[in-house]
Amino acid sequence: MDLFLATRLGLSRGQARRLLERGAVALDGRRLGADEKGLALGERGELSVEAFRAPADQRIPAPIAGEPVPRVVAEGPGWLALDKPPGMPVHPLRESETGTLLGHVAALRPEVQGIGEAGLRSGVVHRLDIETSGVMLVATESGAWARIRSGFQDHRVAKRYLALVEGEVDWPDAGLDLVLPLRVGRHRPALVRVASPEEVAAGRCREIEQSMKCIETLSGASLVEIRPRTGFLHQIRASLAHLGHPVVGDSRYGASEGRAGARRHMLHAAEIGFEEIAAEAPWPADFEAVLQALR
Repeated sequence: MDLFLATRLGLSRGQARRLLERGAVALDGRRLGADEKGLALGERGELSVEAFRAPADQRIPAPIAGEPVPRVVAEGPGWLALDKPPGMPVHPLRESETGTLLGHVAALRPEVQGIGEAGLRSGVVHRLDIETSGVMLVATESGAWARIRSGFQDHRVAKRYLALVEGEVDWPDAGLDLVLPLRVGRHRPALVRVASPEEVAAGRCREIEQSMKCIETLSGASLVEIRPRTGFLHQIRASLAHLGHPVVGDSRYGASEGRAGARRHMLHAAEIGFEEIAAEAPWPADFEAVLQALR
């Protein structure tokens, strides 16, 4: 169902699923729900969709007074690098949603509207989880979007993350190179796990690569650096949990609730580099507070 809708309406499958979620789709007069996204369609039937605004026509909502403002940490022709605060979504899911990083970009650079995927994802070349803080790139020109996007797809973008993890890691001093087959085990809320041998053999997984190094041993915890060479949903969080060291505050992946005062998972995108692009973001105040509590 979601694939059929996406193909016929020119949507992403995520956008098609959101139509199902809000009850905008009916089959032979019966309104469908989000849990029927995988419904197999018969040879005949009448499928109706309520009027909706096409993604290309959607406009990024402007920020409102009092919102946290992401700081621009670097910029160049056709791109911006911003320091995304924890808890801020990268882009809106609806035209009424404010409080996103992209809303602030559009206020600074209105020309971002229509770049790349356009609509509510205009200019987005990569993403961070809502609770992850740190440096984010956004393209404001079509040429820059295509160039940077291809860099991510070809794994040519250098990324460095910092994480506070549970337990004192026993990795080699030189660090640990990790290759793991991951797959999405659940979609809402998203949960990623290591694939079984049967799933690997069937190709139902994504192989991820990253290097990790311990920066500082703390009291029952560690400050670690992660340099991912691939990009996959929750890659860092899932792989650290698999190693027995979930990110502090990441209860979805088995971490203790509220350890050292953590109100979110303590993962920070510290640095990014690609061709002439070089940008860094200092860790935020809550990361610093949890680090000090663990020392």
